[in-house]
Amino acid sequence: MRFLTSLLAIALAAACAPPAVGPGAAGRTSRIAFPFDWEFRGLDPIGTGSQGMVATADARATRVGLDILQAGGNAVDAAVAVGFALAVVLPSAGNLGGGGFAVLRQANGEVASLDFREMAPLQAVPERFRDAEGIPTDATRVGHLAVGVPGTVAGLAELHASYGSLPWEDLVAPAIDLAENGFTVTESLHRGLAAKASILTQFDATRQTFYPGGEAPRVGSSFRQPALAGTLREIAAQGKDAFYSGRIADLIVQEMRRGDGLITHEDLRRYRANWRDPIVFDYRSHTIISMPPPSSGGVTLAEALNILEGFNLRELGFNTPDAIHLLVESFRRAFADRNYYLGDPDYVEIPIDRLTSDQYAAELRATISRSRASSSDEFNRVPVLSEGFNTTHYSIVDSQGNAVALTYTLNSSYGSGVVVDRAGFFLNNELDDFTVRAGYANQFGLVQSDANLIGPGRRPLSAMTPTIVVSPEGQLRLVTGSPGGPRIITAVAQTIINVIDYGMDVRTAVDAPRIHHQLLPDEIEIERNGMDNSTLSVLAGFGHRFTSTGEYFGNIQLIIREPNGTLYGASDPRREDGRALGY
Repeated sequence: MRFLTSLLAIALAAACAPPAVGPGAAGRTSRIAFPFDWEFRGLDPIGTGSQGMVATADARATRVGLDILQAGGNAVDAAVAVGFALAVVLPSAGNLGGGGFAVLRQANGEVASLDFREMAPLQAVPERFRDAEGIPTDATRVGHLAVGVPGTVAGLAELHASYGSLPWEDLVAPAIDLAENGFTVTESLHRGLAAKASILTQFDATRQTFYPGGEAPRVGSSFRQPALAGTLREIAAQGKDAFYSGRIADLIVQEMRRGDGLITHEDLRRYRANWRDPIVFDYRSHTIISMPPPSSGGVTLAEALNILEGFNLRELGFNTPDAIHLLVESFRRAFADRNYYLGDPDYVEIPIDRLTSDQYAAELRATISRSRASSSDEFNRVPVLSEGFNTTHYSIVDSQGNAVALTYTLNSSYGSGVVVDRAGFFLNNELDDFTVRAGYANQFGLVQSDANLIGPGRRPLSAMTPTIVVSPEGQLRLVTGSPGGPRIITAVAQTIINVIDYGMDVRTAVDAPRIHHQLLPDEIEIERNGMDNSTLSVLAGFGHRFTSTGEYFGNIQLIIREPNGTLYGASDPRREDGRALGY
């Protein structure tokens, strides 16, 4: 009996951990133990290759990107084609009616970042989104009034104009085919539309497009979108002008008028995608390249990792109480500055150099106790007043070593819920990412300052964190990013730590349980079964509070490049349908 008990203990311990070594595990020195009942065990497929890799949230879009690479396109060509394909097959997040950010690194070392974030219409002022007592309403969340001027089409066009090599029409063609000829409905698409039916069906064009016969498309059926196919044909033939000044623009404005929305022809004509200087900093001799404001991702990531660089996380061990405590304390301090300082850099002064400096990180690090939790009240500077996240990311590397990390969004799942009649695509509800009144939380629980106040022509603060990592030897190492609202930043940070500090391979780094802390509410969010009771007990002794949402955080799309040039890709198993493919 004693022998059998010992054997069972050994088997259980083995079941709690992924393999000690594996693809993309250079520098790994020890086994990584996961909690006993953690769901993800490294069993999902990974992509391998030496010439190119694409990792996206939908296998069909991944295939489109890989086909472009194999046809001689570069990473930007593939990124454009994937962006349009996801607008067809992933309507909850892939989009023509949203916006986002892209971070690029060319094989010659050139880096760039493109801001194609949505803009507030010229008529958008805070008073439109407050009641008679000045309390924010839900007008920024559902319906026509919530919509910002879309940036996706302008962003993809600017990427192509600056770095593309294949003809524009060839990059839009796969999406046209998917919209016109249809694709097979997956369980996740059916489930998502069914869950949102009560909200989405209140809009006529949405109901007609996505609920044929009065219900969500059935699993296994073929779903065609002829109106969207027509929209894509016009974009293929006329470029971004079709969207911002042609028939599609007319349809958007007509849709706005139907629902008392704010976007006008002038708003659409004024929209531009902007090149900005990326956030670049070092972490353990690796160079991290991420997105600057109006994304908060790069600055917040830099601040958190700069603080953590002063601690030996590898020695503390993955998912141990001491390591989690330090993650939480660094996230707490970084989010305090994010919420107070960051906004649209065209409208507010942001002390980026200080926030991302080693000296400032050292000052913050000195305030961390190794055995006691801080109080968020010590760091919060925005008075708190009483009163589903859907984004998608993809990562691409081509045969030359060019890399693209691109994250774009509708904000909530299916955005505002409004589909443009006769154009076939959802519009965002991005105005909820603004501060309507300082101190009131948005749908993600973020309490932000007037630096992010809604106003004409402004771009709302975002948590999107498309990121590229370069090795100490100057070679491409990682391409990563995620959806998930403010959890994006912490998910990306933990993925980088998993590889650099803990030496995890590509699958283990993506599968590993995550935690989240965003200053307010002052609690550690824990993934379902992501932490064992003994760890929780120690953290409680430190003074931490926590909540288990019963959910999983993020949808990381990760590519690791090994020193010998081999590429490994993994799509997060937390959401269905994703896939990484290489050749």
